[in-house]
Amino acid sequence: MSIPAIELMTALRSGQSTSPRLTWYGPNSERVELSGRVLDNWVAKTSNLLQDELDAEPGTRLRLDLPAHWKSVILALAAWQLGMELVLDDADADLLATADPGPAAAQGAFDVVMAVALPALAMRWPGGLPTGVVDYAAEVRSHGDVYLAHADPEASRRAVRTAAGTAHTHGELLNGFAAAHDDGPRLLVRAGDGLESALAQSLGAWKSDGSVVLVHPDVEVTQKLLSGERIRGH
Repeated sequence: MSIPAIELMTALRSGQSTSPRLTWYGPNSERVELSGRVLDNWVAKTSNLLQDELDAEPGTRLRLDLPAHWKSVILALAAWQLGMELVLDDADADLLATADPGPAAAQGAFDVVMAVALPALAMRWPGGLPTGVVDYAAEVRSHGDVYLAHADPEASRRAVRTAAGTAHTHGELLNGFAAAHDDGPRLLVRAGDGLESALAQSLGAWKSDGSVVLVHPDVEVTQKLLSGERIRGH
């Protein structure tokens, strides 16, 4: 069964697949640009990691304890493509993705804890990890660039639980959770507004065949940046 997240990934990799779809500006002069095809590859690899290594399936709940970041966006898209439920509040979840995988996280009520290193060029977690914690950066690259589902997702299942506790199903993801935008925006998204806002804004831009420039709070949004990225109406 096709759900909006699957249809969105199909559109991103097939329509203008070489054009920028997600651009990240981070600290220390980080700039990461993902075309539609590359974005889809990252999402496919992450979906395969979740499904094949972490035993995730439609309905599995993933808590994202992460800031707005290009990697947290990838994880969200992968979870939705698989038919999982994204948890953005402190409700119970089966899996945890976090940038702070200390002993408290490892001892929480999760089947799996996944450590996500945020530096753009990180190939693995810097330093040691508690026993049983999965290193996202080290593991994801070994997985395939094409995602093949083991089970059909269902449009009636929850896709996201917001910080306020509001739930949206997979069928409602692009028409209930996503923000509304005009056709084809090159959208500035400020990471300082939080992960939930970044996800809603990004989904809305992609639904309208647009692209996203996600900017870390420590990065100054200058006129040079806006002009260089062709952002209008910010």
